[in-house]
Amino acid sequence: MGRKSGPKQLKRMASPSYWPIHRKEYKWVTKPVPGPHKISECLPLLLALRESLRYANTQKEAAIILAERKVKVDGKIVVDGRFPVGLMDVVEIPDLGIAFRVLPSPKRGLMLHPITGDETTFKLCKIKNKTSIKKGMIQLNLHDGRNLIIPVKDPKKPEEDIYKASDIIKLGIPKQEVLSHLKFEEGLFAVVTRGKNAGQYGKILTIQMGVGSLPNFVTLESREGARMQTVLNYIFALGKEVPWISLPEVVK
Repeated sequence: MGRKSGPKQLKRMASPSYWPIHRKEYKWVTKPVPGPHKISECLPLLLALRESLRYANTQKEAAIILAERKVKVDGKIVVDGRFPVGLMDVVEIPDLGIAFRVLPSPKRGLMLHPITGDETTFKLCKIKNKTSIKKGMIQLNLHDGRNLIIPVKDPKKPEEDIYKASDIIKLGIPKQEVLSHLKFEEGLFAVVTRGKNAGQYGKILTIQMGVGSLPNFVTLESREGARMQTVLNYIFALGKEVPWISLPEVVK
């Protein structure tokens, strides 16, 4: 019989370029298991502990930390070092009283930004798509693989259907309750998640909808006044006048 799935191992030379590892020191590297993020858009939890945070020197030490149930991702304990953590995920080590949010970083792909206080109780999720399901309810498909069901009282007049693709939801963790909703529009503060401008923050100036097969483009302006343009799929809104989350650099 033919193989039903991809290879279970991953060579370092074939891993995403932004992973914080030495390419030629060893041959193999931990491969993420299928989960909420694509392999090209995530970092295995084991590498996050060992390479990014430096809380372990070896794979065995990182595995022991996880086996002792000391690490949470989005409010839930994770023991598998291959678990993929990606954009806006909250990685927490309660025994040490520290937590981090995964954010895009220029030239480094993803970074773990320290957070404190109420920030550890929620995450931001981008709506990738929405569908109608039985009884007229609305299902929101979020960027981290979650499917959120929005109850509708009257399917013929769905007043609760206020969500659209690219909107942002402030989601409480781990209960997954909707805390706030941000409608995607011009004037919002946003971050570029992929492409050559990944990790850059700015204000959305224009949203240009493509015709036919042409992509949708968004133009942003940084706090220094520089303008950049990228496709809509690479934009993640963070708030209106002030971002809902803390950032590596204070933006006013």
